[in-house]
Amino acid sequence: MGRDYYQILGIRKNATDDEIKKAYRKLALLYHPDKNKTPEAEEKFKAVAEAYEVLSDKKKRDIYDAHGEEGLKCGVPNGAGYDGPSYTYTFHGDPRATFAQFFGNIDPFQDFFGFHDHFQRGGVGPHHYHSDPFGQFAYYGGQNHLQAQQQDPPIEHELYVSLEDILTGCTKHMKINRKVIRHNAVEREDKVLSINVKPGWKAGTKVTFPKEGDQDTGNLPADIVFIIKDKPHKLFKREGSNIRVLVKIGLREALTGCIIRVPTLTGGITNLDYQSEIISPDTVSKLPGEGLPYPKEPSRRGDLLVDYNIRFPTSLPSSHKQALLEILPPSV
Repeated sequence: MGRDYYQILGIRKNATDDEIKKAYRKLALLYHPDKNKTPEAEEKFKAVAEAYEVLSDKKKRDIYDAHGEEGLKCGVPNGAGYDGPSYTYTFHGDPRATFAQFFGNIDPFQDFFGFHDHFQRGGVGPHHYHSDPFGQFAYYGGQNHLQAQQQDPPIEHELYVSLEDILTGCTKHMKINRKVIRHNAVEREDKVLSINVKPGWKAGTKVTFPKEGDQDTGNLPADIVFIIKDKPHKLFKREGSNIRVLVKIGLREALTGCIIRVPTLTGGITNLDYQSEIISPDTVSKLPGEGLPYPKEPSRRGDLLVDYNIRFPTSLPSSHKQALLEILPPSV
């Protein structure tokens, strides 16, 4: 049957958007692994993040309500009552990214550090406190005000994705190495960030993981940004949602007709019948729907455009030249 996201957040099935947000806020702060050291905290922190991401999104929630976790993650079967485009959901696997996106520039742990009570009492102590790495503010003793922290510049990485992966969508797991602060000491850790590449994504699409950079700089950690790039293909070249392929044929075939075998991105072969037509150097054939998915409408695909490289002979015997002069019209 799958997991009950409503039960995970402790809310009713008819909960409003505000009730979903309040439930996530409460449980995310309760189970955050930096504050809750119980063995089960990290798993619960991840579970509430996934439940929130599903239930706070109308499309995901509608599919989940109708077909459960299996329908949401494996796709809705034909005839199951869902008339939208094919859709599947995979949790990105990083609950800290969900946490950072939810709280934004607000320091969720302010009360944990006692700042709120300190200012209410009007006290100014001699100590120098820093807010939690997820926060946006730091308190500096002796100044009696909050000073906004600066964030380190984004760290960008290029992520090369094959056209086959752009066609179907895929998940890329990227390992980063960063400095973290644990028990008042700086350590290095490897972390794997999961990127769900959607069908049809364009080159230049950016995927941002907020505040996943080094934590020892004195500033807010940098955002880690992956920029999608097209991986060069040995056969195809991308043009938006269309793709091009170059087919080589001989001069005799171009003039007298032939069957053209065209490779497709799915690994198949499509035959084009040019037995009764002449193929010129500027001929372009179009195979509708054999290109890449449209990013905003992945159920539709662009076209496969076929260009031709006509191989001319490097030399001809005099007898052949004479025969051509007699056969070909003067305009050719």
